[in-house]
Amino acid sequence: MSNTTSSAKNVLGEPLQPCCFDPLTGFYRDGHCHTGAEDQGLHLVCVEVTDRFLQFSAAQGNDLITPRPEYAFPGLKEGDCWCLCVLRWKQALEAGVAPKVKLSATHISSLEFVSLEQLQAMAL
Repeated sequence: MSNTTSSAKNVLGEPLQPCCFDPLTGFYRDGHCHTGAEDQGLHLVCVEVTDRFLQFSAAQGNDLITPRPEYAFPGLKEGDCWCLCVLRWKQALEAGVAPKVKLSATHISSLEFVSLEQLQAMAL
């Protein structure tokens, strides 16, 4: 488990808020978009997925629709919130299919890859 859990900040510089508990999201499956050395995918952006985004992600080789119980992954449907890899979100933004973002639950480290303005433009 990440040791930055309690001190993590969101992109607004405030304490990181939960993203989602149902389905249970986050690299550490604690409901938060925390990160740590083990999180090579950088699951930093809390999003509300859409069918368009899920289809886009599947076409990129990352099927987020099919349940994968061995990874405690329930499969996602439109309207679910999820901690998404920041570079996948950026790729989806560039393709015009980025899902909306919950800023209060998006980790501040996202700003190393995308701007606050980009995130704010897609805020829930």
